[in-house]
Amino acid sequence: MLNKYARAFFTRVLTPFAALLLRLGVSPDAVTLIGTGGVVAGALVFFPQGEFFWGAVTITLFVFSDLIDGNMARQAGTSSRWGAFLDSTLDRVADAAVFGGLALWYAGRGDSILLCAVAIFCLASGQVVSYTKARGESIGLPVRVNGLVERAERLVITLVSAGLAGFEKFGVPHIGVLLPIALWVVAVGSLVTLAQRVVTVRREAAEADAAAGPGPEPGSGTGAEQGSGSA
Repeated sequence: MLNKYARAFFTRVLTPFAALLLRLGVSPDAVTLIGTGGVVAGALVFFPQGEFFWGAVTITLFVFSDLIDGNMARQAGTSSRWGAFLDSTLDRVADAAVFGGLALWYAGRGDSILLCAVAIFCLASGQVVSYTKARGESIGLPVRVNGLVERAERLVITLVSAGLAGFEKFGVPHIGVLLPIALWVVAVGSLVTLAQRVVTVRREAAEADAAAGPGPEPGSGTGAEQGSGSA
């Protein structure tokens, strides 16, 4: 849901900036790489030290590169399969860094093995949620479902709660509890989303198989096929 409305809004806002970068000779791929590098650095430098406010601010600034690079490619007429592949792949790297940084905090000075495990679950489930849709589409299914918690929701919930939790270092009492709550929300939401996508792919696969009709019965291949013994 956030993907639909927030992306449309920020695309309009960032279009002039994307045009400026193109005039300066910056490529969309360079923006993708710099943005991912900034997210990874922000997550793995600030979060393990418990600097949630500055980590969230840094990551949020670089997350916008995910909108800028695609905008630049469309304006320049250079949208490509490679660009889409690079963007999607580095999104997974950035997400892993965010939850990996939180896991490192809870495994260390955060002193909570349970929350470390929850952060790792958020990391892993987010990757699998993305994979289910990509894999379903790769075998020719439409995968007509987004799910309860997509990537945008996972990032917004996590970064907003981390940023607010960071105010505890500025003297705001008990606000740090927002981050553990957010991690549990993301974990449960990701699990529900995964189930939604798996059920959808199973239904669509069954419908596609039924529409295609029954395949050849075992042992009913041609003579040439039956005579071939190569694996």
